Amino acid sequence: MSTPAGPPPSSGEHGFPAHQAPRCTELAALDAAVVGCRACPRLVAWREQVGAARRAAFRDWEYWAKPVPGFGPPDAALVVVGLAPAAHGANRTGRMFTGDASGDFLFAGLHAVGLASRPTATHRGDGLELYGVRVTAPVRCAPPANRPTPAERDICRPWLAAELGLLAPGLKAVVALGGFGWRALLPALGAAGWPLPRPRPAFGHGAELTLPAAGGRPELRVLGCYHPSQRNTFTGRLTFAMLVELLTRARELAGLPAGPKGP
Repeated sequence: MSTPAGPPPSSGEHGFPAHQAPRCTELAALDAAVVGCRACPRLVAWREQVGAARRAAFRDWEYWAKPVPGFGPPDAALVVVGLAPAAHGANRTGRMFTGDASGDFLFAGLHAVGLASRPTATHRGDGLELYGVRVTAPVRCAPPANRPTPAERDICRPWLAAELGLLAPGLKAVVALGGFGWRALLPALGAAGWPLPRPRPAFGHGAELTLPAAGGRPELRVLGCYHPSQRNTFTGRLTFAMLVELLTRARELAGLPAGPKGP
């Protein structure tokens, strides 16, 4: 005699993402479920503390202070995976990479290669559109010191795995920003159904990996790119020319045209 299943985990329990994410059959439902997640107490406390205290420059803002869903069309052929929302960036604006220096650098690059309608991102209603590309992260809440723990990364993984699975029919390429993004992305791709090589390849700027088609998943190209953090851009480790070159390569692998550019 089978044991009856217990009640589903609440949004404040560690099992919530693993229970909820696989049940979402479209990205809109997944995004809505992500926003309600409270599975990591340290991250919940931090994102809400930052939203209540606010930075002086944003004193008049009502901070989002919730998990941040991915941003971009539901039929994206290219995904860009970062690290986590910035405390006064996406945690303030509620949209990935919007409102901080890293996002300014990234969206300017996407605009330069024809994948974004404008080179800047300031708030959710600013009119920015992405063409064939979606930006997301393996950790959906702003972490203290921008450093999520391995446990927080793993608890959050089902959201990214489900997102990649829903995008799978048309997904052709993924760009991982930084070593954290690369290391967090590969297990999520495995959980979404792509076979992973062993040993796992190391991260590097310009690194490329081809995951073969399997289980109804098409072949997928994975690229590594230095994260557009100010530490990397100020020191020249990642120049704008380097970012544009890599995003151009990703756009071509994804089969995307250079879309119309806005202002």
